[in-house]
Amino acid sequence: MRDHQAYGLRRPARLWPAICASASRSPLLDRHMNAASPLDLINLTPLMVLTIGRPEVVVGLLDGPVAADHPDLDAERVREIDGTSHDGRGRSRGLACRHGTFVAGILCGKRGAAAPAICPGCTLLVRPIFFDDGADRQLVPTASPEQLASAVVDCVDAGARVLNLSAALVHPPSDKEERMLTAALDYAVCRGAIAVAAAGNQGSVGSTAITRHAAVIAVTACDRRGWPLPQSNLGYTVGRRGLSAPGEGIISLGMDDEVSPAGGTSVAAPFVTGAIALVWSMFPRATAGNLRKAIIHAHRQRQPTVVPPLLNAMAIHDAMADVRGGRLLG
Repeated sequence: MRDHQAYGLRRPARLWPAICASASRSPLLDRHMNAASPLDLINLTPLMVLTIGRPEVVVGLLDGPVAADHPDLDAERVREIDGTSHDGRGRSRGLACRHGTFVAGILCGKRGAAAPAICPGCTLLVRPIFFDDGADRQLVPTASPEQLASAVVDCVDAGARVLNLSAALVHPPSDKEERMLTAALDYAVCRGAIAVAAAGNQGSVGSTAITRHAAVIAVTACDRRGWPLPQSNLGYTVGRRGLSAPGEGIISLGMDDEVSPAGGTSVAAPFVTGAIALVWSMFPRATAGNLRKAIIHAHRQRQPTVVPPLLNAMAIHDAMADVRGGRLLG
């Protein structure tokens, strides 16, 4: 059954960062957030004890530019694809760079920093698609489907094995744009990469050209109890092939020493991406097909639903051991 598309009036297709700024902290929110660590909620802590990741596992970050000079990022592990921000826009400190740096901290911040720092041993390949407007750095950055499609191909050609798309379509693409996105994602599959994408924060039930692609793991955001956030998009394809991950009050890297909570599906997606990168680091000879099989086996649901299962990182690891041992093949 194909989802009803979560679109409004026909407008030019654009991608937006799928992040939500958290409200000011209150004692009630503090007690709620302290109830469960986001890493423990998704059984990621024991996997992070086993490995920090391997440099040959390259994570492609399709987002804003990243402040690679941040003291809590290892500059040697962060690479930007040449030519994507040669005009200097990647050096700005506006919303696009804040968004990219925040997501980068979840993935590859230094262990011990305020950020989750899931896979700091992996290589982070930054391919900016969002840029700050020099005239107004408070303007929410956007990108076109063509820019995203081109970025997917660039990342895969540069060696990325896992793609993190912390962006969501908020308007329907044209037929031509959808074909371009589909072709780029198909290319990623053919080159042995896995794509993880934010489901979006419009509070709708449906799918987009990204989330309904058969090879994309769409990610919804949940609170510290594992319940879906009201603004997180859901859908039958998301429920069948996607995952849920923490997306409420997450702390990560800001500009300079700035630390502030944020949420949404942009924040949830890198938890899934980081978990996959760590499992791949533990099983470096595994194929993308092996990983997908392990992810499906670890998160089987008994009945169709628009709500995807909660990420269980160690279950993917354990299922991967079974896949590699031939016990889940066939």
